[in-house]
Amino acid sequence: MAERKDPAGDGGARRGPDSSKSLKYAQEIHSPEEEPERAGRSLVTTSHEVIRQWAEEREARPATVEGTEHGDHLGVLRLDFPGYGGDKLRHVSWDEWFATFDERGLNFIYQERRSDGSPSNFFRLENPQREDA
Repeated sequence: MAERKDPAGDGGARRGPDSSKSLKYAQEIHSPEEEPERAGRSLVTTSHEVIRQWAEEREARPATVEGTEHGDHLGVLRLDFPGYGGDKLRHVSWDEWFATFDERGLNFIYQERRSDGSPSNFFRLENPQREDA
């Protein structure tokens, strides 16, 4: 099954009335070949390829929080990193995760490296067009 791409088709950020200040200052990443301007820089993408590569480099798996589903629709999206506990996560396929990511019009805001140069697992999902906050 082919993965769906972002609506603009270029991996760029989605913008709207509920865009965060961090989105304003984040560097847009459109492909895995692009590099952050500097360590610690906030990055943003909607590119499935970029998100998947970033997650897989950290051995993270696509997941949803159990009990937050809406009928047949996935609930809260997460990435499950090895060795981190917390929410009760259920692993899902990348196709399901990205379908939900696109249906909700989300941005993936993340960091490649901390300002000291060490790898970062920081990410968050943002809906700039939030309808049901």
